[in-house]
Amino acid sequence: MQTRQLGRTGRQVSVIGLGCWQLGADWGEVGESEAMSVLHAAVDEGVTFLDTADVYGDGRSETLIGTLLAERPDAGLMVATKMGRRADPHVPEAFTLEAFRAWTDRSRRNLGVERLDLVQLHCPPTPVFSDDRVFDALDTLVDEGALAAYGVSVETCEEAMTAIARPNVATVQIILNAFRRKPLEEVLPAAEAAGVGIIARVPLASGLLSGKYDESTVFAPEDHRTYNRAGESFDVGETFAGVPFEVGVRAARRVTALAHPHPAAQVALRWILDQPGVSTVIPGARNESQVRGNVAAAALDPLEPELLEGLRAVYDDEIREHVHDRW
Repeated sequence: MQTRQLGRTGRQVSVIGLGCWQLGADWGEVGESEAMSVLHAAVDEGVTFLDTADVYGDGRSETLIGTLLAERPDAGLMVATKMGRRADPHVPEAFTLEAFRAWTDRSRRNLGVERLDLVQLHCPPTPVFSDDRVFDALDTLVDEGALAAYGVSVETCEEAMTAIARPNVATVQIILNAFRRKPLEEVLPAAEAAGVGIIARVPLASGLLSGKYDESTVFAPEDHRTYNRAGESFDVGETFAGVPFEVGVRAARRVTALAHPHPAAQVALRWILDQPGVSTVIPGARNESQVRGNVAAAALDPLEPELLEGLRAVYDDEIREHVHDRW
């Protein structure tokens, strides 16, 4: 497994990480034994970067990772968690040092660690990114030893650019995939120039880029791909990367044809890894087979120009009008 430096953390991490949202909630039922099998398979395949959040299953995802850390203490894992979505109401005024202490203390207990490797603000309200007091509070937590580094998870490119300009932001997590290309224009170059790590999330557009869905696919009621298609519960960009489902299915058929003979999902992940400035990409997985398939993307050669042009045409023809100017 190839590694890259994760921005200002100074840590080397696997280029393919593991997104652990699905191990907590919102992707259908994943049993504890299944979740632990996924985590152990990822470690066995060379994954060293795990991304979670305190609200994934109300701490379930963190707790499962804590079990893994106890069982694999020599695996060299880096765990990134997130905080902020526990705020009720979710308003800028909720992002205080007192709240940060409470949230990080809870995450430390869940993960069974004294110091958190990386804490990311979890898609906070946009004014938070411009509030010096918020980042002073994060600096205090670093000074106190509660966390080693901090970053942000953003919804928009504008939020990312504001965060990159801050001197102690180590990483920016942003939606980036072949159906969400806008970060290539300014965000990735700015992050690379500043030494800020880029964590690419929703890399398969909630599974669309795997090419395995069609217009008749039905997801479980507790799966966000059922209940958040119009942004009813959180930003619609987190579900199918904001692409209308039927549009995405149609576009994914073209991606699958272009990717042949390789699996579409592996080509989609390789496309992200080929973008300058990307530190790691965090696909989720619900079983060991998906873990192995995701990791295999790192072994693919960089994509050929003809394939890159084909993917760009799919975006321009099918996707751009729905997402490009929105985030």
